[in-house]
Amino acid sequence: MNEIQQKEAKKQADKKAIKFIIALFVLYILFSQGNLFMNSVMSPGGKFYNACIAEHFDYIQGLKTALIIPAVWIIKLFGFYAIYNEMDVMVVSGPLLRINYSCLGLGVMSFLAAFVLSFPASWKSTFKMLIIGLISIYVLNIFRIAGLGVLFGTFQSQRNYFEYHHEIFNVIVYIIIFIMLYIWIRKNTKIKN
Repeated sequence: MNEIQQKEAKKQADKKAIKFIIALFVLYILFSQGNLFMNSVMSPGGKFYNACIAEHFDYIQGLKTALIIPAVWIIKLFGFYAIYNEMDVMVVSGPLLRINYSCLGLGVMSFLAAFVLSFPASWKSTFKMLIIGLISIYVLNIFRIAGLGVLFGTFQSQRNYFEYHHEIFNVIVYIIIFIMLYIWIRKNTKIKN
């Protein structure tokens, strides 16, 4: 490659990088703030509450239920008796775990979706990474909820001291997601000599 071709290639790479960063930022804001807005729309007492939408399109409650039921199954596999409702898991002689909006992992999912959709890769590869990443976050979240139930059911003295499980979960999930993204990017990036 001569010098002019190298400059043109660098200019094209810079344009792609700027486009990626802008798309990542816009999509992340759209997804994360969209989920917060929809939480308000579907929560009685929320600023934008709408009973019709809450009754027919409450994907946030659907996600809570999809996390709670498998977590309760896992807790029961460890020999605990657990009951649940639409937002609580109670381990008998153990903790009461309240599953709030912040427990759903929608912030991490928003970042993953924004990153994968912004990155210049084939649609097949993008769709595959999106599905694998979202399922991974979902499964890790089930294990977190079940793990807290089993941990606090076993070590009752620790219930009042383990307040940072959201931060620990986010760090672990982001590390796993960054490793997955690194491998995915390496697979989808062609280096030209």
